[in-house]
Amino acid sequence: MASQLFQTKNIDQLIADAERPDRRLKKTLGWVSLTALGIGAIIGSGIFILTGTAAAGEVDRYPSILHAPLLSVLIHGSHAVGVNGRPGAGPGIALSFFIVACVCGLAGLCYAELASMIPIAGSAYTYTYATLGEFIAWIIGWDLILEYAVSNMAVAVGFAAYVNNLLGTFGIRIPDALGLPAYDPAIGWKLRFNLLGFLIVMFLTVLLVRGIRESAGANNIMVAIKLVAIVVFCVVASHYVHPSNWKPFMPNGWQGVLTGGAIVFFTYIGFDSVSTAAEECKNPKRDMPLGILCSLGVCAVFYVAVALVLTGIQHWDTLNNAAPVANALEAIGLKMTDRWVTVGALMGMVSSILVFQIGQARIWFAMARDGLLPKAFARVHPKYRTPDYATWVAGFFVAIPAGIFNIGTLADLTNIGTLFAFILVSVAVLVLRKKQPDRPRSFRVPLSPVIPIAAVAFCFILMASLTVENWLRFVVWLLIGQAIYFLYSRHHSELRLAAAAGDRSVTAAPAENS
Repeated sequence: MASQLFQTKNIDQLIADAERPDRRLKKTLGWVSLTALGIGAIIGSGIFILTGTAAAGEVDRYPSILHAPLLSVLIHGSHAVGVNGRPGAGPGIALSFFIVACVCGLAGLCYAELASMIPIAGSAYTYTYATLGEFIAWIIGWDLILEYAVSNMAVAVGFAAYVNNLLGTFGIRIPDALGLPAYDPAIGWKLRFNLLGFLIVMFLTVLLVRGIRESAGANNIMVAIKLVAIVVFCVVASHYVHPSNWKPFMPNGWQGVLTGGAIVFFTYIGFDSVSTAAEECKNPKRDMPLGILCSLGVCAVFYVAVALVLTGIQHWDTLNNAAPVANALEAIGLKMTDRWVTVGALMGMVSSILVFQIGQARIWFAMARDGLLPKAFARVHPKYRTPDYATWVAGFFVAIPAGIFNIGTLADLTNIGTLFAFILVSVAVLVLRKKQPDRPRSFRVPLSPVIPIAAVAFCFILMASLTVENWLRFVVWLLIGQAIYFLYSRHHSELRLAAAAGDRSVTAAPAENS
């Protein structure tokens, strides 16, 4: 069992398996489309939703050390900052975005090297399978399923809030029974369902089943619209900035900045979604590094700009709502700009959901292809050449909770697993440099091993800035995953079955000769 747990999959075999006719995905994407996919995923809920909630923080009705950042608990014990809620970053949220961009840049370089070497669907799951072994790969794949799903649930909830805001400017209001989630921590459970959040996910699921080219084309249009909307917001709203709103810049010190960065971190994982589309890329050795790094650079500039303008036009402690950009514009009387920016925000969130659903379905697909999930998830549609079954299941897996839970509940479930994935990818670069130094690399991480080690260290610091409750949920989810692995996945692993078949043929050979 121990040998199987840490048995790695040969990179050449991974690539050969992906080229089997019954499992081959359609190769249609270039570096421009990959960059647009990255921007589509990165600029979404983070810039239009979590910028406000991370800046303002929240006060907990039920004070508990479980709601304090782990790092603060380790340093201050029972007097940890955040026992009474999550400390807000204030205007320092702009600094949070910059720090997170730098950390993601380090991890992005590691992703770029591995994506160009192993152009296979599955992203961090596939990379760890080729370097750290099956069990570690299962852990990160299982973890990413949750992270991608919960991220999209949060974005779908934000989408519904912005649609309500847009309709409200025309005097139209969706009934609470169909426009609000069933659960809100402030009021508990009620007989409601966020129908808009559910419908947008299912609409995009249909689009994704039809084909990656069609999905990428729709994403390119939405990305263009939302970038224009962000530029309009920054230019117009900058005339209403009051520098006094930026004082103090870090009201809760570095703890607030780090916690804010940890909260908004999942918005940057769009470049991970780029790597999940590697198998559908025409020239992955060149285009994957370009797509990953270009999308990160563009988005970092936009995030910092929006954070500065938003906290400049409204005081940071008023931004804790599901549509902070739209509400801030309405508060200063820019209704026309509000409508245009809301349309851009909607396009941003739709494209974000689209790309994350691409990534989530490809991870299910890759894990099923290796036998770790039921084979149905590895099915490829005979006409559209997309993983249709995995896409449908991933759609319902996201859409139903999006109708039930609120943005804060969902946002708090994200990030820790993604940071863990970044750590493992960075370690994988070091392992492959040691084990296979002569394997061709069209892109190499500069200053190795300094950059991979720095990526590991900074990702761990951000992980430690998440709450104790998040760490407990993370551990529980991993324990559930381990139970599934040992009860099902280990026995159906393609790698294990192939090894067992090889052992049988070896033992059978002497008998035949005799």
